[in-house]
Amino acid sequence: MLESLLIALALAMDCFAVSVVSGVIIRRAEGRTMLTLAFFFGLFQALMPLIGWFLTRRFSAYIQALDHWIAFGMLAFIGGKMIVDSFKEEDDKSINPRNLHTQLVLAVATSIDALAVGITYACTGYETVAQLTLPLVLIGLVSFGMSVLGFSIGVRFGDAVNRKMRPELLGGLILVGIGIKILIEHLSV
Repeated sequence: MLESLLIALALAMDCFAVSVVSGVIIRRAEGRTMLTLAFFFGLFQALMPLIGWFLTRRFSAYIQALDHWIAFGMLAFIGGKMIVDSFKEEDDKSINPRNLHTQLVLAVATSIDALAVGITYACTGYETVAQLTLPLVLIGLVSFGMSVLGFSIGVRFGDAVNRKMRPELLGGLILVGIGIKILIEHLSV
């Protein structure tokens, strides 16, 4: 449960960051925009691991001997990318958070990391969709909640929040840590 919650928090960091920027752009509380954006973020963050899991399950017999290395590599790559991205400047004028098309594009873009997490789930013993239910629901709900929180913070505190907090850095460090944990657990068996 704790590991699922940490993964959900790590994945939600991109949603949080984009929601902060969206709140900064809009600069006022717009419930409909905030809830629509949060809904799409939560939905795609929950669906993408399922898609990654299904794709990987089809080919699991070929990769069982390397599954822990694959899981570590995916999490380390994604976490490393998030860490590097945390130091890049964002052009907050390139998105219009009120636009439904923009919201969908942002939801897909922020959920690509979650696809790789689904691959990781398939490589670390999740055998059935029923076993994935709790992690997927947690991912969706945490992403929704962090998106609402991020949007609200962006509206309230503006540009300084995104520069000081570096939420992608925290998310990246969490994913790399989980990847190292998986690798150590499988190598010590």
